[in-house]
Amino acid sequence: MLIFSDERCIAYESPGHPECPARVKETAALLRARHPQWEWPTFEAAVEADLLRAHSVAHLERLQVAEHFDSDTAYYNGIYEIASLACGASLAAMMAALEGQKAFSLMRPPGHHAEREQAMGFCYLNHAAICARAALANGVSRVAVWDFDAHHGNGTEALLWGVAGALYVSAHQVPCYPGTGTVSRGNCRNYPVAPECDPAEHLKTLQESWREVLSFEPELVLVSAGFDAYEHDPITQMSLRMNDFKILGQWMAASKTPTMALLEGGYSEDLPELVDAFLVGWND
Repeated sequence: MLIFSDERCIAYESPGHPECPARVKETAALLRARHPQWEWPTFEAAVEADLLRAHSVAHLERLQVAEHFDSDTAYYNGIYEIASLACGASLAAMMAALEGQKAFSLMRPPGHHAEREQAMGFCYLNHAAICARAALANGVSRVAVWDFDAHHGNGTEALLWGVAGALYVSAHQVPCYPGTGTVSRGNCRNYPVAPECDPAEHLKTLQESWREVLSFEPELVLVSAGFDAYEHDPITQMSLRMNDFKILGQWMAASKTPTMALLEGGYSEDLPELVDAFLVGWND
């Protein structure tokens, strides 16, 4: 297992904000302690040419203006560089996956809410969409994004909708922020899950969504791994148990398709254990 992480991503925070440095800091510490055999490669930040696959020049410029984006998504000094570093980790993990490795990007900020010209929902750059478009531009003919975050990845859907060779599949809570993802359209397939859904039913829906990914016969799978569907997450109303995330990893392990995963949401203090369960299931 390759873990792409860089402590520079913990350099910003807002007191009391759920998207906090401890998410990565404590998860990295647990993974290093439990799995000393796992590798932690170095990587470079994504360059502007990478970011422009999904975002406009105006958006990249806006990320460098010292004004907050919305009530959930603040401006921080250096956030453009930090988000670019997180995107670079995802791109490095994607390349490792294409070389036959299992690779996870353990970085912040997350990305799946970021749209072409809008930062929102704690997200500034859309790492999954940038990776998907980069893969397609470099000879991969069919790329699928599987998003099991509790929130719909509105940005990823918007950036991949109608893109030849791309599939976006998401299973998420409805109703919930950002209020999208209630229906499927074209190459974007949505699997709504009701709040407080029985975990067995939620897992069944996730399995249906994973089967849709596999039926696409992708050459590469990118996983937006959000852990906020956990029963004790403070900002959602879902019921998955810790071992359920291990099961998600086991489904991925059973597939022979090159696959990488990147951290999206997950705001419980149990996040390190959830990520570990997921990665152990995937690595078995």
